[in-house]
Amino acid sequence: MAVLVTGGAGYIGSHTVLELLDAGEKPVVLDDLSTGFRWAVPDGAPLVVGDFGDEDLVTETIARYDIDEIIHFAARIVVPESVADPLGYYLNNTAKARTLLATAVGCDIPRFIFSSTAAVYGEPQHHPVTEDEPLKPVSPYGRSKLMVEWMLEDTSHAHDLSYVALRYFNVAGADPKGRSGQSTPNATHLIKVASQTALGKRAKMQVFGTDYPTPDGTCVRDYIQVTDLARAHLDALRYLRNGGASMVANCGYARGFSVLEVIEAVKRISGVDFEVEYAPRRPGDPAAIVAANDRVRHALGWTPKHDDLDAIVRQALDWEKRLAERQS
Repeated sequence: MAVLVTGGAGYIGSHTVLELLDAGEKPVVLDDLSTGFRWAVPDGAPLVVGDFGDEDLVTETIARYDIDEIIHFAARIVVPESVADPLGYYLNNTAKARTLLATAVGCDIPRFIFSSTAAVYGEPQHHPVTEDEPLKPVSPYGRSKLMVEWMLEDTSHAHDLSYVALRYFNVAGADPKGRSGQSTPNATHLIKVASQTALGKRAKMQVFGTDYPTPDGTCVRDYIQVTDLARAHLDALRYLRNGGASMVANCGYARGFSVLEVIEAVKRISGVDFEVEYAPRRPGDPAAIVAANDRVRHALGWTPKHDDLDAIVRQALDWEKRLAERQS
């Protein structure tokens, strides 16, 4: 029994592969390396270089490695970019996911875990946000992910396929053992950007919008540590293997921090008072979004171990230093 991990050379994917290996599972990575890194795939996990939308390649990989389950990460994830290039996002995130799902059905894959997003909620009316909140995404990125959730729901009714769609909130930090981290040079993740600025990799950073209806005027987000998130995928696998019904679940800590609070934490922990520039709001950014996480805790048995903003910031800073050493 093996698990196909699409996008397993990327940020969240590589951490999940590590967790799978640590648990004695047999992950197989499929990644086109457009944003992932060959070195991020740990020893013990075969790497197939290619497009998850390539039906022939996926079919061959499933047969070659005796794949029983798929965890699907591969996607484009930048909200402002999706606003500028909606068709590119619908192609990569939605159309290719439809091909992957059809291939899974054709190969009799019984279990599928999908990397969804809190962006499916848009501007939620209630906080924390439960999974029953109306789904009103405000960006092509959020819509592209919601379409896949719909396809999974319909497919599970028509075929012998069970799924869990995990709606991520803001992912941050790095593997506590230093084995992987957020490595994309131009990543837009707030803690990544702030850490790069603190270490001199950027001259300054921007805060987009200071007039939101939040305590300090900047966006509020729920920051979930990446290894905690990776373990939620293993919990989802076990849940499905034990006969659990298809479901969606939020992945977050049920509390939020503003952009300015995060920046202050990075300044305090790094000891660097770096330059911050204030800029207009970006399209597609909701004012605040914080997860209700009762479902992932109770249904999947997920228990976070790294719910500490300062620790997450230290991990991010340490990982940036490791990257600098790798590149020097």
